[in-house]
Parts: sequence; structure tokens; C-alpha cells
Amino acid sequence: MGNKFVVIDLETTGNSPKKGDKIIQFAAVVIKNGKIIEEYSSFINPGKPIPPFIEELTGLDDEIVHDAPVFSEIAPKVHTLLEDAYFVAHNVLFDLSFLQEELIEAGYNGFYGPVLDTVELSRILMPTADSFQLSELAQREGLNHERPHQADSDAYVTAELLLRLLVRLEKLPLNTTKQIHKLSGSLKSDLDLLLDNIIIQKESSIEYLQDDLDIHHGIALKRTLDQIDYKNHEEIEFPTQQSQKIELFKKAFPAYEIRSGQFSMMDSVYGALTQKKHAIIEAGTGVGKSLAYLIPAVIFGKEIGQPVIVSTYTTNLQAQLLSNDIPKLQKMLPFPLKAVLLKGRNHYLSLAKFEQTLKDKDDNYDTVLTKMQILVWLTETNTGDIDELNLSSGGMIYWNKIKNDEAIFLQNKSWLSRDFYYRARKAALKSDIIITNHALLLSDLVADNKILPEYSHVVIDEGHHFVKASGKHFGSTLDYLHTRFLLGRIGHLEQKQLLYKLEQIIEKEEISDYKLIHSFELNQMMNELLFEMDELFKIIGVFTKKKTRSRKGYNRINCRISADEASKEWKAVEASAERFLFLLKDFYTELNNRLDFISSIKDHLSAREKSFMEELVTLCIELEEIMLVIKKAILHPSKDYVIWIELDIRSMQNATTIYAQPIEVGDILKQDFFEKKESVIITSATLSVKNSFHYILNELGLKPIDCSVEQIPSPFDYEEQIKLFIPEDLPEVNAVPIEEYVTAISEHIISIAEATKGRMLILFTSHEMLRKTYELIKESGFLDDYAIIAQGVSSGSRSRLTRNFQKFDKAILLGTNSFWEGVDIPGEDLSCLIIIRLPFSPPDDPYTEAKCDQIKQSGGNAFSDYSLPDAIIRFKQGFGRLIRTRSDKGFIFIFDRRIITTHYGKAFLESIPKIPIIKSKIDGMIDTIKKSMN
Repeated sequence: MGNKFVVIDLETTGNSPKKGDKIIQFAAVVIKNGKIIEEYSSFINPGKPIPPFIEELTGLDDEIVHDAPVFSEIAPKVHTLLEDAYFVAHNVLFDLSFLQEELIEAGYNGFYGPVLDTVELSRILMPTADSFQLSELAQREGLNHERPHQADSDAYVTAELLLRLLVRLEKLPLNTTKQIHKLSGSLKSDLDLLLDNIIIQKESSIEYLQDDLDIHHGIALKRTLDQIDYKNHEEIEFPTQQSQKIELFKKAFPAYEIRSGQFSMMDSVYGALTQKKHAIIEAGTGVGKSLAYLIPAVIFGKEIGQPVIVSTYTTNLQAQLLSNDIPKLQKMLPFPLKAVLLKGRNHYLSLAKFEQTLKDKDDNYDTVLTKMQILVWLTETNTGDIDELNLSSGGMIYWNKIKNDEAIFLQNKSWLSRDFYYRARKAALKSDIIITNHALLLSDLVADNKILPEYSHVVIDEGHHFVKASGKHFGSTLDYLHTRFLLGRIGHLEQKQLLYKLEQIIEKEEISDYKLIHSFELNQMMNELLFEMDELFKIIGVFTKKKTRSRKGYNRINCRISADEASKEWKAVEASAERFLFLLKDFYTELNNRLDFISSIKDHLSAREKSFMEELVTLCIELEEIMLVIKKAILHPSKDYVIWIELDIRSMQNATTIYAQPIEVGDILKQDFFEKKESVIITSATLSVKNSFHYILNELGLKPIDCSVEQIPSPFDYEEQIKLFIPEDLPEVNAVPIEEYVTAISEHIISIAEATKGRMLILFTSHEMLRKTYELIKESGFLDDYAIIAQGVSSGSRSRLTRNFQKFDKAILLGTNSFWEGVDIPGEDLSCLIIIRLPFSPPDDPYTEAKCDQIKQSGGNAFSDYSLPDAIIRFKQGFGRLIRTRSDKGFIFIFDRRIITTHYGKAFLESIPKIPIIKSKIDGMIDTIKKSMN
């Protein structure tokens, strides 16, 4: 660390110095010999007004910078600081471009020394970080960052981050360092200069490889952990008595409080497993259902010598089970517990493919950066699971080349013992619990090469999603961009993509025994295929626009296609699809003929050629799937499927997707799943409607005789912990224009926020209404001292928006669909929940429309049999966001007056715990809140 680094951060009036934007704050932190030796910062008068959004972001206004120096006055100091130094910044090109302009304007030559970008370095050296924003990285590393978007604070935190990154860089094994050095020419940072010194130091002394690392084919990997022998273990019987259960739980929870519901669920799960029965168990929030099914599942698995599968819908729950519940369970049990997470094969890295592509010369920035990330990650990962990595969209394109699949050409046995996928499967065979997701569980039902080991017993958590996951799995999609991308990867001969590489191999070989068409003909077929594909999606766009009226303010439109669609425009779609399919079949056949030939001479191929062919085999499988979708969705649609088109009217062709999905999955699940398994236990906090399981049983294809059902109430005292308000001075949601309704609810939200001091989650069913409400609240100025975070408006994923919400004392979070469940904000961070509308699916949603039509045709009532219970399940999920622990307290507002003015409204209230309901005007409610909070 003997180099000099100057870490710079600037606050500016905008994003472009070329357009006249200026610096308003400069900060520099100097690092030498691994220590911070100097700090310097100054406000700068930009000679122009600071825009309001910059004021809001930085807290800097015209008054603060009025008496500050202009940049030319501090330019000598800046120039001196940067002498013989690395210029370092978080997104270095932004800061450097501003500083160059200002230095040149002040009469200096500008900075032309080496630069380092801490965003880039973080991506390489912290490849598993959730985010590469400075504030998120600071939190991850435990760095104090009190004033984000203030240059002095940002520069200091960036300097601390740089010091940690340099330590990580120096600790990398020599092999990894050299490989990164070889790739570093495509980076923004002058990383090669730093690495030159590190490599010289490492080569000049004896470097001992860390004990937990291994070198194979020149690649440094984390060493495989020795497997514990799980065969010999102390026996344990299921604790049937309450005293036995208490004794068991106290091993992990010394201050354990008895939860009768948890004990009841343990008995029910164990009973279903041992009696070979299916069970539906609704366990309210706070029951502790994870351990209530894990304990009996592990004990039963030991008894029969087989692992029990636990399937979840979300990765969040998988992570919670592995990091939180399994370690606690281990403390309870007298034997080593083996729990593994098993995912689909494509989730795992193929080391053979990675080794080969590492040698490829590729200047693509995202590819090079991703290779570096993976080289570092391989020194850390035990799993090789893509979900650990934070890759760019360009990085994901590279991942598709190196993901694990059934290798035909690259059968490199030297990697087999280290192959992540085979290791995961081997571990699963020896495990007590296999944690997986609904998608893999469903895929394995019909797969020829099964990933999960043989199993007869499964627990399905987040069971209210199982039907939805089944519909998506048994359905299929045809997407323009994906199809275009696949064909583009095969490419024309002149593009020197895979088709060119294929022909290069064939030209070298004797092919007298194979009848292969000339490469020119194959190239012509590709040209025709691309033309027909573009035509097909253009015609689909014309059809969709004509059939669907786009609504003002909506860019995305969808339209459902009936199985007997006979319009002239649809006939044009069918004709185009037939032409495209005909060409695709011919092209696919010719590709396969070539692959058959090359497979017969694969021993002649170089490792690089085998890698190309492996990629082509994967693409052929995907082309086969496209042909099946065209038949299923366009040419031969079934009346049992719902077919619909979605497109973005701003870019119709590029953003067009066709979906085909079974309307009912119950029969498929019953025949292929429930009837083939001895015991399936489905659990969730939201399975019943008005204390009845009729709806979920019907959706799953089950009858009451097929399984046991049980409702285990939450141990929370909802009557003491929640007050539910239904304002009487709001208009009916469907009785007034949306603008009038938004104005009314915005006024109420402002009043409630001022009374509760924020800490509020507002659930919408419409992005349009959310956006209009957000804009109106911001424009009002009444909540200027609140952090207002809105899904689809504020940038970031759901988890990032939630984390941002929790950072502020006075915060309001507006969310739609995904925020109705899976958001866990315990304690005082959340004390108020507002439900804007009852969460009915839109009647013009293609799946809802098809489902309702099918129910009507069979003589049922679409509203009471589907629309209402589906909305109630979602309503219960939304209701569950507020109270997550025994100590939580809060207020729920329901703005949709249909809950009290319609005959079906009471069904929603009857499906949640009994709580006090207050109906009055908003002023009276505000008084009640203030009294409660005092």
C-alpha cells in the first residue's frame, strides 16, 4: 500500500459539465502507506442557482455556497493534492469529468494520472454484495456514513472502503491476481498498475496458499469441506408430551415461552408423515411454524432413512431457514444435522466451461468484469450458486455461457469431483432436510433427469403460492427479445458467431458419410428466419393494438386470445407463425445434423471447440422449446389454457411476450403429485377464507376426504395490539374519477402521517394510483420533512426500498403487488398500515377473465368461487404486514368503503382476527391515534 491515493467526491448542480453544470462542494481524502494522512473540503460558489432537486438530495442551497470561493480559488490546492497520486472516486468518470473541466478552466492541464473506481473495485472484490451504492457498501462493511450526498462524508467513507478493498486485493492468491491482471485492460480503473506491484511482491517471496484454498487447472477455489459421517448418530424419538417439547426447545431458547399452537402443529405434521396422509395447515403469524414442521420432519426422516423435502416460494424464506432456523434446530438435536439447499442445474457454475471461456479473448466490458468477479468468488463460495453473485444484465449474458447443464462435448472428468452441481446432489443424498423452491419441485415431477433424490414426503411452506407457481411452471412464454437474442448468438457466417465457428470445424473434417447442406444455404436460412421472426412479432403487435384500446397513462397493454379466435388479423398471425415455424424446424434439423456429425468426431476437437459446441447444444434445446410454444400458444391453442399477449406500446416489437398457461392446475397436481406422494403438508399463514379451506382445496384439486385440515391461530393479542379504522368521509372508490379519489386519500394520508410521525406502509393495487398519490403528496409540501419512498418511483428493489424506509425516523413507504406480502418490518419501524383498495384482481386480467369464464361455463359463481376468495387471501397477507411480534402495536386504515357498504365486505373482516373496528370521520380517528400514542 505504498502508493498515494487521493479519494475525491464532488457535489454538483447536475450531471453534465459540458452542459454548464458546476461543482458546489469538493472533498478529498489522502491515503499514503495504508493510512489516511490528510482531509480537505470546501464549498464552492457555482455562480448559478442550485436546482431544487439537488437541494433536496444534498441539503446544500444557494445561501450555504453564497460566500464560498469559486473553484479557481481552490484549484492550486486541488492540483497539489493530486500530484503523483491515484485519482480515486466512487464512479470515477463522473468526478473526473467535472474536475478536468474546472482545472482546465482555471488554467491547469487537468489530471492525466492513474485512476481507480471504487464501484468497479467493489464489483470485483465484493461480488456477493447486494448493492454497490456507497451507502449500502458502507453498511455492509460497518462504516459510519452519517451524511450521504455530502462530499466530505462521502469522500471519507470512500477512502475507508478503498483501504478495505486494497487489503482484499493483496490477500488474493497469486494465480487469481495474475488472471485478474490479464483481464484488467478493459477496465475504467488502472488496476493493472496496482497489480504489477502486488505480483512482484508475491513472486519475490514464498507465498503459502491459505488452508481453505485449492488450485486446480490454474484456478484458485475454496477447498471442499470434508463431509461429516452422518450415519452413526444418537437416536431421538418424537416428543409426544408437552414437557418433552419444552425440554427440546429450551436447548435452543433458554427463556422459551410455551406456544401451544407450535406444539399442536408439530403433532399434526408428525401425524401426517407417519400416517401417510396429506395435510393443509394454516398457522397464524407468531406460531413458529418453521420449527413446528422442521422438528417432526427431521425426526421422521431419520426414522425412515430418507430426507424430507421442504419447498418454499421465495429465496428470502430459504435464507431464513438456513441461517436462522436450522442452526437453532441443530442445538435441539443430539446428532449432527445435515440440511442442504438444492436448486435447478442452471443455478450452478460449470467450472469446465468457465475454465475454457476464461481463455477466450473478449473485450466486452461486462464479460471481462464478470470473469473477474467469478475468479474472486471462487475463493469464497461453497456452493457455486449464481444467486450469491450480484451480476449486471451483461454479466448474466456471460453466465448463460458458463452455467451448468448436461455436457455432451465438455465431459471433463478432472473437474467432476469439484463440480458444484454434482456436489450439491451428492450432499442432498446424505442430508436430513432438502430445502428447495416450488419451481424445482414442480420441474422434477416431469423431468427425465431428476435433480431431487427420490422422496415421498414433502412440506410446502408459503403454500398459498403453490397453485400460482404451478400455473407458471406448466405454462410457457414466447418473448421477442429472448428469441432474437438466441438467434443472434448463433449468428450469420459473416458475424463470426457460433454458426461461423461450427462451419470452421466442419470444413476441417471428412464428411462423406453425412449429408449436410452447404454453409451458404444454412446462412441464407438464418437470414430468412430473422426476417420471418420480425414479421411475426410486427403482425402480433398490429393485432394486439387493434384488439385492445390502450388506456391513457398506461404503456403496457395485454389482450387475451380465445381458443377459437377467427378474426382476419389473427389469421395473419397464424399464417406468419406457420412460416416462421416451418423455417425454424428446417434450421433446427440442419443444426442437429451438424451436431450429430461433430459428436462423432468430438475426440478430435480442441477444448475451445468443445466449448463452442456445448453452447450450441444448449441453444438447440431452447429453439426446440420455442417451436413447442408457437404450437401451443398460436397454432394449436387448447381451451384448457389461457393465451394472452403483453406488449409495451412505446416499443411494440421489442417488448412483446405471448403467454400460455393452464387455467386449472388442480387435476395435474392431483394426478402427478398428490397421488404419487405418501404425505404432502401444505402450510402458510393465509390458506383459509372465512375459516374455511374449501377454496384452497378446490384450487389444489383435493377434496376434504383427501387430507386433514387445521387452523392454528396466532398467539398475538390482536385486540390489544391493533386498532382498525374505516373512514366514513371518503368517497366510494368506483363512484368518482381517479383524480378526485386520489385527492381525497392524499389528504387523509397527510393527516394520518402527521399523527403517527410516519412509520407508515401504504398498499395500493394500481401503479397509476400510487404514482398520482405520491406526486400529489410531494406537491402539497405538507410532508417535506418525511422520507417518502414509492415503488416504481424511487429506484431500487423491494428489499432496498424497505431498508431505506427503515433508515428514517419519519418515513412513508408506498407499494403495490409485491409489498402485500413477504415484507417483514417488526417493531417501531412500522406502526401504521393503510390499505387503499380491497385487492381484487383486475377483471380484464387475462388469467382472471379466463378463470371466471370457465367457472361460469361449469355453472359456478365466478365472484364467490374465485374473485372474492382470491382477494381475501391477498387481503390477509397485507393485514399481516403490521404485527410481526408480540410487542408490536399499530393502526390499520382501510380506505375502501366497500368493506362495510357491500354484502361481501364482511367476508374480509371475518377472515382476519377479531379486532376493534372504528368507523368515523378522519378527525375523530386522528384524536384516537394521538391519545393511543400518548
